[in-house]
Amino acid sequence: MEDIRLNPEQLERAASMLKAIAHPMRIKIIGFLEEGDSLSVTEIHERLGIEQSTTSHHLGILKDKGVLVSKREGKKTLYALKHENLKNIIKCVSMCESH
Repeated sequence: MEDIRLNPEQLERAASMLKAIAHPMRIKIIGFLEEGDSLSVTEIHERLGIEQSTTSHHLGILKDKGVLVSKREGKKTLYALKHENLKNIIKCVSMCESH
């Protein structure tokens, strides 16, 4: 197994990011975005079946912790994964869950 050495600052950022991800709705959001498409708040909230304000709250947390990026396109804000490797976290969680 590879020895990964992170300095205290990197450990703090990693822990903060993992805490942000550790919520069922946020894991679902990342799952939607791992397909590679950027999605709007409306598209995400419709897929989740929850209030748009609640969806915006979860997206804000994920963006604030460096999990997502956003860009404006006209009146819409589109969200996407900031790092491709985040897909691996979701895949790992789903594989661990099935065993």
